[in-house]
Amino acid sequence: MRRFTRTLVAAALTATAVAGTAGWASGSSQQPVTGAPVGTAQWRADGLPDPERMTPAQVAAYFGSLAPRRQRELAAAHPTVVGNLDGAPPALRYAANARATGAGFAGQQVLAYDPRGRGQAVLVYGDLTKAAHVSVIVPGSDIDAGNLAPLTRKATALREATGGRTAVVAWAGYTTPVGVGLDAATGGLAEAGAGRLTRFAEGLAAVGAAEPSVFCHSYGSVVCGLAAHDMKAEDLVVLGSPGMRTDNAAALGTDARVWAAKDPTDWIDRIPHVEVAGLGHGTDPTAPEFGARRIDAADAEGHDGYFAPGTASLRTFAAIAEGVAR
Repeated sequence: MRRFTRTLVAAALTATAVAGTAGWASGSSQQPVTGAPVGTAQWRADGLPDPERMTPAQVAAYFGSLAPRRQRELAAAHPTVVGNLDGAPPALRYAANARATGAGFAGQQVLAYDPRGRGQAVLVYGDLTKAAHVSVIVPGSDIDAGNLAPLTRKATALREATGGRTAVVAWAGYTTPVGVGLDAATGGLAEAGAGRLTRFAEGLAAVGAAEPSVFCHSYGSVVCGLAAHDMKAEDLVVLGSPGMRTDNAAALGTDARVWAAKDPTDWIDRIPHVEVAGLGHGTDPTAPEFGARRIDAADAEGHDGYFAPGTASLRTFAAIAEGVAR
């Protein structure tokens, strides 16, 4: 009876949160964008290997078998496919996406761009294949191809904090929630995003990039929690997290070091850390019982201030990114 009562209380708290009185606000429902890249039908019609039947390692092997001239021909003829193939050479993807996006991302290294829905984009700062260390930042709600600035600020701040020694990926490669409504309180978008994030990490390995440190903000930490058991990473860092859909770090099933940060002014702290009937995301990763390494974020401000220059959290993030944090 006592356990049943606790469950009812948790459910009531979660419902309250979703309703908006404990931090969740309204948001419109989103449909995740998944599947093969735009233009795949014509790619297949030209007799080229089916992207949905190749792993990133197989994609890398296929492009490795082609002469550079043939690679460039494929990028010119099928930019929306080549530009989104995890495992294809990064420089070739940058060229394909420059063609596909026109002036939309002038001067940027665009590793992926999908115009469907609200749009998805993956930007790279630094040399992805030559850098000794690679970091990937996974965002939360409201980030899409038309609203990348909050994410790119984090990416550039992290790269600058490492003195430019770490390649940093701004990974807006999944359909994020809009606002913090029901989508943000449930795991559907995160499940779709986890598959895309896992494949992206496989693509990094396929092109010889360093195993990444993955920084997961807000709802992005739900994505990372669901991807963790399949995703190869040196470190898994969550910040401003509503939970990772697991009770503790050990249950994530990852060999990565797991870190967590939450500043005292972050509104996420008002969200009940429970998971009932699909609502909520479970234990607070900064709670002692979760078992993550706690990052000092006392001087960060609000839900979006963890990468602010001069903060203790950014200094620790930089140390993690460079492989020197203990």
